Amino acid sequence: MVVLENESEESLNQLFRALADGTRRDILKRSIAETPSVSDLAAHYEMSFAAVQKHVAVLERAGLIHKRANGRAQLVSTDRERIRRAGELLDSFETLWRQRVAQLDDVLLTKED
Repeated sequence: MVVLENESEESLNQLFRALADGTRRDILKRSIAETPSVSDLAAHYEMSFAAVQKHVAVLERAGLIHKRANGRAQLVSTDRERIRRAGELLDSFETLWRQRVAQLDDVLLTKED
């Protein structure tokens, strides 16, 4: 299994907790497509600006996005490397799962002989 170097268990937990919320996944998707401001993001949701800011903060703490000031606006950009590394971890889980299924297939085929 691929272990993400320099990733603590808490860091991984924070990453996947951030991705567990639909609004945060949508914010992440929007920040991949463009570099929106937090205000631009807030316009897409039926929640307060402060609530959107909290979602952005969770994503930022998980290392999935970064904010930078542009005048008075806070622009949101995605950390593509962090997303790629999370994908590698999920891929390693899928590889393990496929190996287990293949082993089960081997056992079942052996029983049939």
